[in-house]
Amino acid sequence: MIGSAAVQDAAAVDPRPPAEAVPAHASFLAAARFPSLDGLRCLAVVPVIWHHATPRPLPGILGRGPLGVDLFFAISGFLITTLLLRERRATGRVSLARFYARRSLRIFPLYYAVLAIYALRAWLLLGPSPMRDHFLASLPYYATYSANWLVDFDAPHPVIFAFAWSLATEEQFYLLWPPLIRATRGRILPAAAMIAAIAVDLAAERGALAAALPAGTLALRMVTSFAAPIGLGALLALALDHGPSFAASAHVIGRRASAPVALATITALVAWEGAPLFAVHAAMAALVGACAIRPDHGLARTLDAAPLRHVGAVSYGVYLVHVSMITAAKAVVPASAGTLPVFLAATAASIGVATVSFRYFETPLLALRDRLRPRSVAPQERPRSG
Repeated sequence: MIGSAAVQDAAAVDPRPPAEAVPAHASFLAAARFPSLDGLRCLAVVPVIWHHATPRPLPGILGRGPLGVDLFFAISGFLITTLLLRERRATGRVSLARFYARRSLRIFPLYYAVLAIYALRAWLLLGPSPMRDHFLASLPYYATYSANWLVDFDAPHPVIFAFAWSLATEEQFYLLWPPLIRATRGRILPAAAMIAAIAVDLAAERGALAAALPAGTLALRMVTSFAAPIGLGALLALALDHGPSFAASAHVIGRRASAPVALATITALVAWEGAPLFAVHAAMAALVGACAIRPDHGLARTLDAAPLRHVGAVSYGVYLVHVSMITAAKAVVPASAGTLPVFLAATAASIGVATVSFRYFETPLLALRDRLRPRSVAPQERPRSG
């Protein structure tokens, strides 16, 4: 009776419905997948297609499409770090050989297939031009994921395969971050290293390190090619993996309303021309966390819808082919029709091609990759979109 009365008293002073209770850390660690992250990938890739479909950068919120790549970065930083931490907990170590084998099977086949198509087109179909020469000269950098450091993106003509800069940034993160997680047993050193990397990147971009990193130098370009959102995603994963920091985070971004509030904040910041970019990135990380902490978050009904999840699942392929599909759409859609029909046609074509690629080209490789994953480590390394 005393226990029953205590429960009633607790319920009386806590007006929150049961569904609003802060999720348990054990439930988060046991989650095999974070379904809404596929829906977030859909929200990330569609603005990128829009941006490349427009004939020139647009003012206002319609011109902020490239921020979709930053959302991809935040998701990637969170998922990769979560996988590494869970593998270390389950097996006592992180197998770098298996990690790189899994990443290679997921990323390299489609990437190099698309790059080969671009190269054959340049050699066989494009006539001599500065644009063609620039692409062929840059081909070794695209092939080695160093385009973000070594390709001249300020050329006075369209840069073929320019979207690969973001994939290079991801690969460099994959190269450096897992060994650090493997080499450390706790979270403090990796967190400190990532905070330092973000701080150096922000300082360099604002010119605060001009004495050590002069403008126009390769060193400056390498430092500023680090993506703060991928770092924030990694820090989020470190926080959510630890019980006390999970509890503190869940009280802020673990409410049902947290995901809608985070998305509204992102929208408001994107619409605000003077908004600090770091604030946008932080809100993106909060959105990723809000969608991962509890499956019944306030955007679940939308982000978990089958069409969005499908686009998210094949979004790696969508990203790789969308520029080609835009080129094809512009060849078919009359110029007088404007940007919207080109965007819609290119989006539909990109999803279609990516779906076929995923079904017949990527899936067999994913099955092989899954054999290399520790059986007790589950969280969405089926981030099928990479």
